[in-house]
Amino acid sequence: MKQGKIKFFDTKKGFGFIAPDEGGDDIFVHRNNVENLDYNQGLEDGEAVEFEVEETPKGLSATNVTSLDYK
Repeated sequence: MKQGKIKFFDTKKGFGFIAPDEGGDDIFVHRNNVENLDYNQGLEDGEAVEFEVEETPKGLSATNVTSLDYK
C-alpha cells in the first residue's frame, strides 16, 4: 500500500486529494473509499493516510483509504 498526506478535503462535497509520499501527481479521494468515515465526516489537511490506487477514466483515484493518524 502507498502512503501520503491529505492535501485538501471538502467535507461538504465529500472529496479531496492526497499528496503521495513518493511524489508525483496528487490522487483523487472520495468519501466512499475511506474506511470508517461517516457521511458528515472528512479528512483533515495534512492527515497521514495509507491507500491503494486505481486508474479511472478521469485519472488516478485512491481506494481502501485508512487514516494512519488514528490507528
